[in-house]
Amino acid sequence: MSGGKEVYDKYAHEPFAVTVDLAVLTLRAGSLHVLLVERGQEPYAGHWALPGGFVQPDESAETAARRELAEETGLTDVSGLHLEQLRTYSEPDRDPRMRVVSVAFAALLPDPPEPHGGSDAAQAGWVPYASVRPLAFDHDRILADAHERVGAKLEYSCLATAFCPPEFTLGELQQVYEAVWGTALDRPNFRRKVLATPGFVEAVPGAARLTGGRGKPAALYRAGPATALQPPLLRPSREGRPA
Repeated sequence: MSGGKEVYDKYAHEPFAVTVDLAVLTLRAGSLHVLLVERGQEPYAGHWALPGGFVQPDESAETAARRELAEETGLTDVSGLHLEQLRTYSEPDRDPRMRVVSVAFAALLPDPPEPHGGSDAAQAGWVPYASVRPLAFDHDRILADAHERVGAKLEYSCLATAFCPPEFTLGELQQVYEAVWGTALDRPNFRRKVLATPGFVEAVPGAARLTGGRGKPAALYRAGPATALQPPLLRPSREGRPA
C-alpha cells in the first residue's frame, strides 16, 4: 500500500503481444492486386501472408505498420500511400506462438514499384486478388474484410482517387470501381455521375492523354476537394434499394 492506495502490479495479468497486419491493394493492368510476402520463418514458413509484424514498445500501431511495410517489402517511398485502420483481431488461438492481438490496416497505393523480400520475409510480390490462395494465420479474413471495407467506401466517399495517379482519366477512375467491385459499369452513365458529383474530380486545364485507342486524347482530372459523395455512387446490384 502507498498513501492508502493499492499499487498496481503489471505482472498480475498474462502478457500478450500486439502486431500489425497490412492489406495493401493496388491496380495493375486494370485488375486488383494485393501485396503479399512469403514467410521465411515459422510458424507458416513458406506460406504467403500479409506484410506485418510485432509492435515495438516505443511505437504506435501506425508507425509499426509503416516500418514493417518497408522492412518486409522494401517499399520505402510510399508518399501516395493511403493507410487507415481496419479493425482489431483478437481471437485467442489466431497465432500458435502465444496470445497475439493484431491491429489490421487497409492501405491503397497507386502506381507501386516492385517489392522485394526483407526482414523475415523470403520474398514479396503483387498478386492478383482473384488468384490469392489460402494465407497464413487469419489473413484470409483480414484481406476479405479490407476488400469489403474499400468496396463499401467507394460508394460513399472519394476513396477511389487514392488508387489513381495525381492526374487521371475518367476511364482510369472507372477501372478502379470495376476492379474493386468486380463488375463492369456503363461508361456514359459512370462519366455522367462522376461529373455531376460536386467536388469529386476537377479538370486539369488543357491536359489530355492518349489512351491507346483511335479516338482523341482523354481529358485529365485530379481529385477534388470533396471527401464524401453526394449523392452516393452505388454498386449496380444496390441501385434502387432504399438507403
